[in-house]
Amino acid sequence: QVQLVESGGGLVQAGGSLRLSCAASGRTFSIYAMGWFRQAPGKEREFVARISGSGGNTAYADSVKGRFTISRDNAKNTVYLQMNSLKPEDTAVYYCAAPSVAWTIPRTQNDYDYWGQGTQVTVSS
Repeated sequence: QVQLVESGGGLVQAGGSLRLSCAASGRTFSIYAMGWFRQAPGKEREFVARISGSGGNTAYADSVKGRFTISRDNAKNTVYLQMNSLKPEDTAVYYCAAPSVAWTIPRTQNDYDYWGQGTQVTVSS
């Protein structure tokens, strides 16, 4: 049973930083890519960032490029999202996600099969 548990959300002022963590369990962690998504009130869930199993391949949404950094520690079965220069429009529930197929790079949300419960990030202006 794959489980993903996010933590690290909270309230921060614009320009501030937060680091989200997602602890994974239930299978070998290092052979699966991981992704971060977010959903703001009244909006659809959107892609934020993803990272390959080795950590050597990353991708970001244009809206967060240069401000957010995804990383992973395979020894700790954890993926991180470092968020800097936060803006009010970054306010959302942030979810980590994982595919069921190893050694692949997910291309769409439909490629992710496991999702965490989400952690709220609120950025005040």
